Amino acid sequence: MRFGGALQAAVVLATALWATPLAAKKKDHPTFHVKAFENIPRNVNYFSDSDTVLFHDTDANNVYLSHDHGVKWERVDAVPEGRAWLLYMHVFDPNRAYILTEGTTHFKTSDRGKTWDKFKTSADTSAFRGDILQFHATDPDRILFNGMRCDGFLCQEVALYTTDGFETPAKELRSNTNGCWWAKSSDLFTTGSEDLDKNRVLCIVRDAFSPFKQDQRLLISDNFFSPSHESSDIQEFEPNLDMDKPVQGVVNVAVVKKYLLAATSSMNTDEMALFVTDDTKRWHRAVFPASHDDHDHRVLQEAYTVLESTNYSIQIDVMTTRPSNPMGVLFTSNSNGTYFTENIPHTNRNSRGHVDFEKITGIQGVFLVNKVDNWEEVAKKGSAKKKLVTEITFDDGRTFESVTADGKRIHLHSVTELSNVGRVFSSPAPGLLMGIGNKGEHLKDYWEDGDLYVSDDAGVTWKKALDGPHKYEFGDQGSILVAIRDSQEADVGEISYSLDHGLTWTKQALPDGLKIRPYILTTTQESASLKFLLIGMTETSPRWRVISIDFEGLHEATCGKDDMEEWFARVDKDGKPTCLMGHTQSFQRRKKEAKCFLKQEFKHAVAKTEDCECTDMDYECDFNFVREDGKCVQKGPIIPPEGACRNAKPDDTFKGTSGYRKIPGNTCKPTKEMDEKYKEVDRKCSEIVGAPPTGPATDEIEQTRNVFEGDWDGWDKHYLERGESSSTEGETIIMRGRTSTKVGPVYVTEDHGKTWKAPKELEEEKIQYIIPHAYFKDMVFFITSGKKVIYTADRGRTFHSFKAPNELDPDVFPLAFHPDKKNWLIWNGRKCEDSNDCYGVASWSKDGGDHWQTAAKSSRRCEFTGSSAYKYPNRKQEQIICLKHQKEGKAKENPMVLVSTDDWFDNEEVRAENVKGFATMAEFIVVATSNPANETLQASASLDGVTFADARFPHGFDVPHQHIYTVLDSSTHAVNLFVATDMDGGYCNFGTVLKSNSNGTSYVVSAKNVNCNEAAYVDFEKVAGLEGVALVNVVANPNEKTSAPKKLQTKITHNDGAQWAYLAPPADDEFGKFPCHSDGDEKCALHLQGYTERRLRGDGNTYSSETAVGIMFAWGNVGDRLGPRKDWDTFMTTDAGLTWKRVKRGQWTWAVGDQGGIIVLVQTTASSSPEKTKNLVYSLDQGKTWKEHEFASEEVEVWDVTTLRSGGSRNFLLWGKDSEGAFTLNLDFSGFSERVCKYDDDAEKSDYYLWSPKHPMQPDGCLFGHVSQYLRKKADRKCYNDFRLQPLYGKQNCTCTRADFECDYNYELDAFGQCSLVPGLSPKDPVEWCKQNPEAIEYHEPTGYRRIPLTTCAGGRQLDKESRTHSCPGHEDEYERRHGASGVAVFFAVTIPFTLAAAAGWYVWRHWNGKFGRIRLGEQGGTVFEADQPWVRYPVIALSAVAAVVMSLPVVAGAVWRSAKGMFGAVGIGGGAGAGDGRGRWSRLGGGGGTRRFTTRDSFARGGDYTIVDDDEGELLGEDSDEDV
Repeated sequence: MRFGGALQAAVVLATALWATPLAAKKKDHPTFHVKAFENIPRNVNYFSDSDTVLFHDTDANNVYLSHDHGVKWERVDAVPEGRAWLLYMHVFDPNRAYILTEGTTHFKTSDRGKTWDKFKTSADTSAFRGDILQFHATDPDRILFNGMRCDGFLCQEVALYTTDGFETPAKELRSNTNGCWWAKSSDLFTTGSEDLDKNRVLCIVRDAFSPFKQDQRLLISDNFFSPSHESSDIQEFEPNLDMDKPVQGVVNVAVVKKYLLAATSSMNTDEMALFVTDDTKRWHRAVFPASHDDHDHRVLQEAYTVLESTNYSIQIDVMTTRPSNPMGVLFTSNSNGTYFTENIPHTNRNSRGHVDFEKITGIQGVFLVNKVDNWEEVAKKGSAKKKLVTEITFDDGRTFESVTADGKRIHLHSVTELSNVGRVFSSPAPGLLMGIGNKGEHLKDYWEDGDLYVSDDAGVTWKKALDGPHKYEFGDQGSILVAIRDSQEADVGEISYSLDHGLTWTKQALPDGLKIRPYILTTTQESASLKFLLIGMTETSPRWRVISIDFEGLHEATCGKDDMEEWFARVDKDGKPTCLMGHTQSFQRRKKEAKCFLKQEFKHAVAKTEDCECTDMDYECDFNFVREDGKCVQKGPIIPPEGACRNAKPDDTFKGTSGYRKIPGNTCKPTKEMDEKYKEVDRKCSEIVGAPPTGPATDEIEQTRNVFEGDWDGWDKHYLERGESSSTEGETIIMRGRTSTKVGPVYVTEDHGKTWKAPKELEEEKIQYIIPHAYFKDMVFFITSGKKVIYTADRGRTFHSFKAPNELDPDVFPLAFHPDKKNWLIWNGRKCEDSNDCYGVASWSKDGGDHWQTAAKSSRRCEFTGSSAYKYPNRKQEQIICLKHQKEGKAKENPMVLVSTDDWFDNEEVRAENVKGFATMAEFIVVATSNPANETLQASASLDGVTFADARFPHGFDVPHQHIYTVLDSSTHAVNLFVATDMDGGYCNFGTVLKSNSNGTSYVVSAKNVNCNEAAYVDFEKVAGLEGVALVNVVANPNEKTSAPKKLQTKITHNDGAQWAYLAPPADDEFGKFPCHSDGDEKCALHLQGYTERRLRGDGNTYSSETAVGIMFAWGNVGDRLGPRKDWDTFMTTDAGLTWKRVKRGQWTWAVGDQGGIIVLVQTTASSSPEKTKNLVYSLDQGKTWKEHEFASEEVEVWDVTTLRSGGSRNFLLWGKDSEGAFTLNLDFSGFSERVCKYDDDAEKSDYYLWSPKHPMQPDGCLFGHVSQYLRKKADRKCYNDFRLQPLYGKQNCTCTRADFECDYNYELDAFGQCSLVPGLSPKDPVEWCKQNPEAIEYHEPTGYRRIPLTTCAGGRQLDKESRTHSCPGHEDEYERRHGASGVAVFFAVTIPFTLAAAAGWYVWRHWNGKFGRIRLGEQGGTVFEADQPWVRYPVIALSAVAAVVMSLPVVAGAVWRSAKGMFGAVGIGGGAGAGDGRGRWSRLGGGGGTRRFTTRDSFARGGDYTIVDDDEGELLGEDSDEDV
């Protein structure tokens, strides 16, 4: 069928259909022309309203063109052989097409392929998206180009634009994008302003500090993101998608008729939010009806399809079952696209998201759909075979009828089994439909049972036309039907055609006995031509044939007036026209028996309409109403008119829906009877969405207690965090009781523990492990003792199961998850031939476990490393890395290797040998390989999973036998690698944390003597929600004997590990005096419990919460070290650790809710001296004041207090035990506030103030080139934080300093803190930069430095550009004009530097203070040679180096012991860059230490990402290390 414009409305009026007949000699058969091709023709496209057709040979990367409907073909030779990468047709201009290459030179035509012109872009064609070109609907010269620029492994998407059709080079629109679109991307869409329609652009922009899609934002500009006349800032703004506030996580934008849709995602869920606008100014979230018992209505990623919609509504099909056997529900929106009602349940879908749904071209309200008749069986059993039935609607989905032929029901193969191209059933030919199907109760096999059926009354009646399945096409507006038998072999040698609407058929053999396997049968977009194109495959070489078929001449006459009839789209039994969608609809078309052709090529059939009076048939059920027994019954809350019920009481009323609405797009004429029948009625405000609270704030805690049977000692509990895009407000927890020998039944709550239920599906199962999905918290797996795995994908509402491919391996975490694809799973299990002969087996599934394929045998662990977050060309989304034995079986010498695959193990490559382990952390893949000769480890890192580079440790850092690496989490584009430097009997005592550059290859020392325990867990923790803040415990007595107790001291960094400081002790308080006071030093400081001291390893409270930014709690003591537990008190900070205060004596367990607005403290049995309690304390003003609350009448054991880890809940749970047994107690603080806090630009009106964390060791408090600003609720405001509130308000950029640069590719820090070229390597060719930036005039010689990817600094130091410049090729003249100089300027340029160099060298020699080489990590000056004075530059380096050779000798002689500890390694890059993956997980490499115990993901994660640790500058740099260099 047709390509391209098949979906466009038919609007062009033909010339008189009864034009004068043309005389011509009648032929008795069509004419054939055959052309052979070696490769399959793909992407066949007609230029609209012409006989010119082209196709893309994607195997040889060439494009072929024909100007005579396929009779003669030629390669588009303007494009070099093999360079045609993509073929694009202009969507709105029938004369234009584009051929894109992989590079920056492309080709275009504006005359339907007669000529092709070259054009250039400053970015390559993007390898990460398919929609490269975006076209403006009314100005064909306005085009957006979505490209990419790559720097080494890392690629960044960039958008370009042209307003002259690429006559001049495209200009940069915006960098760091994920797609850009014109607002005017549809003929029907308008902003309401001619100027905005012309220029408005929408771009999805990636966050500068995060690679994750959940942090992407939608930005709009009306001047191509350029500075405005009034300001130098870029003109862009973020629209308020959610009514009054922006929404982050935008992943896609789509234009559907007169609507524009934006889809957003969020962490923890795959549920998406759809936001709709009809003008880009006012946006609304698309709202779907409340879920039914038999199916869900949530819109999930890759589980919804926006269907071909009408001019007056959007139609979306949402998948409601498992992906291996999918079904859906079809919804239709109201006229503004906001509220959706259910049209069709149990629609048939396939795994690619295609839906058996098609509208009939040109006829309103008629479409065909396939439903699953045995939907209950399919929903329960994924392997059940679907029984499909075909139905048709003539009233836009309000009612459905069976499809019949000769009085018997037939069923038709549809979109999910597409056997041709374009539309399945219809064409612009009025009322003519064809399809492949069968008679019977349900749809049968296409090949065995399919026959060709034809309808000429828009699907009301059908008749069988030909036996067997066929490909088919319409021509001459339905005057001619063409079909060719479909086959799986090259055995078809004839076509069939009909000239009377399919009543009779004529066969015609292909020329020269040709036999083919048909591939495509198509014609022009209008279906008005007498010419067709047939593509098929033969058994001889060249294999492919393109056959042009011409029916011109089969009829002598051109149709006249008497040959035409007025055909009505719908008639009653008496043949009278009936109303459809409020009007009758008719067309002029040729009578089926007429002996003529229309010969109106490139003209569309035009409909004639006449409105009717409204009847009951013109109304349907409104939003959240469902038809039962002929009436619309309310099933969910009412949507009020705008402004209704604001500040109202629950019993107040408003005029609202009667439960009925006129069908969107219906044009019927109103009548008094219908208006009265369906008029609005009185509704109460308590009935609406977001109903007002039932009463005022009570200022009381509401408690709900639940007691559970069984003598349990504790609870296994899993909070299922909801995402910002979640449509539900539930707070789900899954838990079960436990003792040391047994576990109890599983319970689920959706209301934070107010009510619990024990799912029946789990009652009889022996659940060994409960494993929430690492990325999508709606999904939880229950691993049984056998191979059965039960799971829920909707937070415990429903349960399903699958059979694991192999049994559990007790030493390996069984499941690996993909960060983007919820249903992509890896099972790491084992297979045992007998009890002593077991080996690891990894398997993969793409459908949530319904089907499995073996990935690797003799494997240890496999993991997904592909992710949409990381833009590396070689890192495909399907990438998997496995650790496995080199050989299968029991070979004695069988070392481990690391293999990777991009195609589900059809092919795999060995990436490393002698591997001890690997870890993924943020964008990095780190591998530890062993060197059997010297029994040590070597670390290497990769960004793309293909190329691994050895880690280059800093000068002077030497650990003879490296046995343990621990990869620590980070959020700053840098690997933080812990290397154990002190081992005792194979167990870790302490070690050094090294921090890498942004590609993970070159390291500097971040912290020494970091405490670790026997299992190589490390005492460090990143502060959640803040950049660059972390705490660490170091061993202050590393040189004492191993039998001596460790002297642990706590330090904090506020600049990502560049510098560390002790915590200053708090002031004396009402609890008593502290033993010492200082500003924080090695003799007196606050020391805190670290991770290795946690009461429950991996399950203790973290210092901080992601959304309560800057607020932290910890246990510890004041002194010269961390004391015993009995001396610990509870401390708190609200400024990210700069100052602390004691809030309670002893150890109190804390929980932070409402984004810091509510804090609860309670003494727990395991952590406090009294074993029982009945009181807790809480604060509503960020710890300024505390109130006591008695939660029980008698003292009880309290095991824990918890809330959502995100810190966004106002509910808390106490877990404990009393005389009646184990209990949970819900504490609901909702009664303390009844309104949502609001931010206002007016500081007095706003409920928030802006707070910025301080980085005291950074100039101006800057880190990564900016100062971050966060929203904090004012302590005196009685309101609560919106769950979806984003605390980060904005960032203010700073000027650039040394800390904003790191060593460039192939450079590393030398012993003097300079970035020096690695011996044997060459700098990156700077000319490549010119190629990537074609408009650039010049480039700089490599300086050894480059900007840290994470920095946003502007101005100031530009270390990557402080070198000589050269002209870029082709820009020599422009370079000369820019840099030309007079003779006087040359004189001063030569003379003055020598004079200044001599003076500066003398000054340095006279004033040098003996501190050469003492560079602190991240110090702004870098080294003595990099002072900011403009006269101290490169000439000074030469002179100072001479002095350094002499003067540094005493330093080196006097500090030999320090050099062994890595003195010269403590030089820094002050930054680094990357983003944690949010998993909060340790990854340990190498030998040594005990076997890692098995633990579930949630009990193991600590709610925050690990990050860097400290370097003891006192030890490293000497007593005066705090002085400036």
